[in-house]
Formats: sequence, structure tokens, C-alpha cells
Amino acid sequence: MEETFVPFRGIKNDLRGRLTCYKQDWTGGLTAGFRILAPTIYIFFASAIPVISFGEQLERNTDGVLTAVQTLASTSLCGIIHSIIGGQPLLILGVAEPTVIMYTFMFNFAKERPDLGRELFLAWTGWVCVWTAILLFLLAILGACSIINRFTRLAGELFGLLIAMLFMQQAIKGLVDEFRIPKRENPKLTEFIPSWRFANGMFALVLSFGLVLTSLRSRKARSWRYGSGWLRSLIADYGVPIMVLVWTAVSYIPSGNVPKGIPRRLSSPNPWSPGAYENWTVIKDMLNVPIVYIIGAFIPATMIAVLYYFDHSVASQLAQQKEFNLKKPSSFHYDLLLLGFLTILCGLLGIPPSNGVIPQSPMHTKSLATLKHQLLRNRLVATARRCMRKNSSLGEVYGSMQEAYHQMQTPLIYQDASFRGLKELKESTIQLASSTGNLDAPVDETIFDVEKEIDELLPVEVKEQRLSNLLQANMVGGCVAAMPFLKMIPTSVLWGYFAFMAIESLPGNQFWERILLLFTAPSRRYKVLEEFHATFVETVPFKTIVIFTIFQTVYLLVCFGITWIPIAGLLFPLLIMLLVPIRQYFLPKFFKGAHLQDLDAAEYEEAPALPFNLAMEAELGSRASHADGGEILDEMITRSRGEFRHMFSPKVSSSTATPTKDVKGLQSPRLSLSEKAYSPRISELRGENSPRSFGRGPNPLRVEEIRPSMLGKSPQ
Repeated sequence: MEETFVPFRGIKNDLRGRLTCYKQDWTGGLTAGFRILAPTIYIFFASAIPVISFGEQLERNTDGVLTAVQTLASTSLCGIIHSIIGGQPLLILGVAEPTVIMYTFMFNFAKERPDLGRELFLAWTGWVCVWTAILLFLLAILGACSIINRFTRLAGELFGLLIAMLFMQQAIKGLVDEFRIPKRENPKLTEFIPSWRFANGMFALVLSFGLVLTSLRSRKARSWRYGSGWLRSLIADYGVPIMVLVWTAVSYIPSGNVPKGIPRRLSSPNPWSPGAYENWTVIKDMLNVPIVYIIGAFIPATMIAVLYYFDHSVASQLAQQKEFNLKKPSSFHYDLLLLGFLTILCGLLGIPPSNGVIPQSPMHTKSLATLKHQLLRNRLVATARRCMRKNSSLGEVYGSMQEAYHQMQTPLIYQDASFRGLKELKESTIQLASSTGNLDAPVDETIFDVEKEIDELLPVEVKEQRLSNLLQANMVGGCVAAMPFLKMIPTSVLWGYFAFMAIESLPGNQFWERILLLFTAPSRRYKVLEEFHATFVETVPFKTIVIFTIFQTVYLLVCFGITWIPIAGLLFPLLIMLLVPIRQYFLPKFFKGAHLQDLDAAEYEEAPALPFNLAMEAELGSRASHADGGEILDEMITRSRGEFRHMFSPKVSSSTATPTKDVKGLQSPRLSLSEKAYSPRISELRGENSPRSFGRGPNPLRVEEIRPSMLGKSPQ
């Protein structure tokens, strides 16, 4: 993205770039046929369940003013508009937890003011949305998205962990409330006597913990040894909504022996009920808001604009990571401008606005990458085998595959056809055939292993189109009509889902991994090296890791604590924005530049553990080559932010000898440190060539010269 602060230039460039591929955005989805339904359904469930949960949270926090009907309507309406006229169609919009928090703060403020109260709450939030939109317009016009790269891992992961804490807080609060009498309910009802309240609370614990445990287990289904591949993939992709249905069914087992209100279920009016449309006409009440509150709405609007600017841009950035190899241009400035119009629209309709969400946006791109991989793989495998049946030579097989590959590509007018992947495929296979003297002879799968070669060497590509986003947004809207069925879901299942989202957001968050490292016994820290681990573990002294993590933890607790302060809680987005100057000007004074770069890396760098010796890497890699596209991407992408992991390991063959020279210092009792993988940045810190460049350059480093990891050591 070009860094420009000339007014309107960023928006103009975005529109020019996206208009050239607008037609292909639709034809690309249509040509995929029914296969487009797989990523559509996948991302629909990933979007709908959180939005329903946030609706229940809002219903309780706003005394029923906002419910799941409004959160679903907002997600659907904004999603449909963005999928049609938005710049980046891979970006998924939805009501997010920060929006719920801000609306809760605003409701608590409004209900305590006699001249606002519950009646004018939505009219006042309409003015908040108007101010928010004006600020978003200014940010988009002035090119503020150009500096989004200055939000480093420090800010992104701290914000992610803050949201995880708020998810867990809501889960605990919801479960505690299951033992209490709800607001706006008749305390004389049978289900609210102490014994039945206790029974309801205990049953809620069973349902919540059951959902959490089974959902976490289902996420790892692809690694199960049981069941066929398609069944494991089905459970891994759709296990969470399946578990919601299962535990909802379990909640009906004792229905004949308990009062009707046990367990408690989702509370929301049907969209066709009397009075259900009052929210949609708040525009007529906006002029009744006192002028002082119209002007004062600028304060919460500033906080929401900061949140949306950060959350929306980062979500779009993660959906367009360079490793996805997207061919079409980005659209940060124009999408932020469109978000301003969507915010005004939602405010005038009395529904909470939607913005780009994490991790649904990168999940959407990942699912479309899996689809593109399957389409390419099936086409190339069929082409190669058809040629083999005709006794074609390897050169003819490759030529046919190359032609088929190019037919599957749809470059834009200003782009050249892609040759990625096939060049490597030609070099590797023809080199093998030449060594056996079979270059011009008829080829079979003993010489050319079709599936293995294609699985290993096809590049990651994405089916960039608008259809899946449009379809999933319409399906979310269909949930509004299905509200009578959604109200069958127990609230305790939703609290369990909040806890699941909190736990699921932790893997891949290096801040969280460093917190765990602090609590790891010194005698057991070597075990970190025996697993996949972030590269800073090898390159940064342990004392530096501790100081950096303590600073980040204290800052996180300050952000979390301020959300407990009724009015000051609105200011927590400013603390997130403040991390930009802190990272740029304050931290370099206390940490070495090389250490800071590893601790606050722009990309997720991870060093693999080699369980026995380096020679096994080739063997393990060959065994994994037949994994399906979804499984491959699951291993490559973190669960916290949908971010690509960058693996660094020495390139070895099965004939590589494993060095046995002992290395002094901290090391695993089972593994020699010379068998470890090292960060490429280790050379800067130790003044030596990187072992990951072994065998390259004029003076390649011998593996025997590698020094031990710095894990557990303090700087000299």
C-alpha cells in the first residue's frame, strides 16, 4: 500500500484498482459452482454464532433495548452492502465485542440522565454514530490507513488478549447470573425459588463446560487417528456449531421434570412481534435529544472511531497477508470511507454498527485458499493422469499441466499470467527423470508422483470473489427470521461459547506464550525448545523477555481495569492508540533494537522442533505431503489472529549426517542443541552467520559451530 497523505489520493487509487477487477469478482465466484458453498457455510457459522452471543450480552446490558435481532440485522445489512460495493470482498463485517462494550458504557451513562434515559438512548447513539462517521470520513480522506503498519505486534496482541479477557469475564458473569433472579422477571415464579435457581446454575455449568471441552476437542479433529478424512475435516470445520446443536439438544433432556424456565434460554423478541420495530424509527427522535448531549456525543464517537479505524484496518490487513499471494489490489482507504456510511446507516436505524472482524476475515481468505488449492489440484492431477494414459513423455505431461494451470488463472488486464509453482515442478521432476534416463520415455507414477508433486509445489492462491461474502451475509440475515428456533439455545451454551472464544484466541499469541514462559520452571524451560516455538526464545536473553512481558502485562491490566470504571471506561481505545508512540519512541530507550525487533516482530516467526534428528525432517515432510488443503493451512495459520506462521528450518536431505558434538549450556536431555532450528536473526545478536543459511554463500557455517540457545540466560 502506497503511503500517501494527500487528501483523497488513497481513496482514488483504491477505486481505480478495484474497478478494474470488479467484473472478475463476480464471475470468479460463479465459475466455482457449488464448491463456493463450502467456504460460504464455513464463514457463516463463524460469523453468526458470535453475533448471536453478542446480542444476548447486549440484551442483558441494555435492559432489552438491543437484542440478537439488532446484531444479526446489522451484520447482515453491512455485510451485504460491503460485499456489493466494498473494496476488499474478503473482509468480513460483523458486530464485535468492542462495539458491545462501548454501547454498554453509553447505555449506563444515558439511563442515569433524566433528560436522556432509556427512551432516548438509541436516538443519542444515532448522534454518536453521526460523529463517528464524520471522523472516519476524515481519516479515510487524509490517508490515515497509510500508517496502519505502525501498529505492531505489541498493540495487536495486547488488544487481542484484552478482548479474550473480556470474553472470559462475560462468560463468568453470565454463569454467576444463572444462580440469580434475572432482571425484569417475576421473583415469585417457581423456577426462581432457591432450590430451582441452584439446579439451574448447576445445569448451566454442565452445559457451558460441555460446550467448551467438546468444541476445543473438535477443533483438533484433523489430527485424530479415527474416522475417514472427510469426516475429520467436517468435524474440524463445523465442530463448534455442531456442538451448539448437541448441547442445546441435551438441555431438553430433563424438560418434563423441571419448571419451564430451566434452563434459561436466549431472550429476544421475534422480528414480527408488536413493538419490535420501534428501534428502526429512532431517526424521528433524534431531534428530541438535548443539544448538550448532541455535542457531547463527540466524545464517545472519538473512541469508537479509533476502535473502528484500528480493528477494521487490521482485519483487512490480516485478510490480505502477502503469503496468500493475492492478485487484486487492496482497498484500505475506500473501505474505511464506506465504513463511515455504514455507521451512519446503522445509527439512523437504531442498530449497533458492524466493522471488520478478527479472526473471521483471515478465516474467510483461508477457506477460499483451500478452495482454490482443491480446484487447481483436481484439474492438474486429472490432466497429468490423462496424459499418462496416452503414454506421454514427462515433457508432454508438464506442457499439458502448464496449459491447464494457465487456463485456471484469470490475470487482470495489467497483470501477466502466473508461472508460480509450475517452474519448480518442472525443475524437480525433470531433474529426477534426467538422472534415470527417462526424460523422453513414456512416464508413469513410479517416476512422476502426481499427487505428491502437486501438493508440495502448488503455491497458495485464493479464489478472490464477492459471492461467498454476499451469500454468508444473506444467511446471517436469514437467522432473523429463524429467531423462534434460535431462542431454543440455552444462555449457558452462549456463555460457554464466550469462554471458548477466549481460549481459542490464545494459541498463536506470542504475548500469551511469553506469559506462560514466565511461569515455566527453570528446570523445564528446555521443553519449550522441543516444541514449535517463537524465534525470540532462541535469540533474546531471558531477563529481557521477562522485563518486556511484565511491561506489556501491566499495560494490559491498566487497559482491563479502566473498562471497570463507568465513564472512564470509554477511554480504553486511546490506551491502545498510545502504544504506537510508546513503541516508536519509548521502548527503544530500554531495549536493544535487535531484541525489540524479535520480541515485536512484524510477522509471526516460529522455529520448528526436530524430535529426533535433522535427517528425519525430509521423512516427516514427505509423509505430510498428502494432507488436504484445509489441513495444510490449519498448520500454517495461527488461531488467534488468522496470521501466517513463518517457519525457519535448515534445508536437509535424508542423507544429511546429524552432528553429535556436545554443546555446553542449557539443552534438552533428549536433543542436542545442534539438532535445533535457529532464527535467522540469531546472527545479528551473536555476530555469526545464520545456521539457517547452511550450505549457502561463500563461507557456509558448519553446524558444529552453532552456539547454545539463550533461553534462561541473562545478558552479560
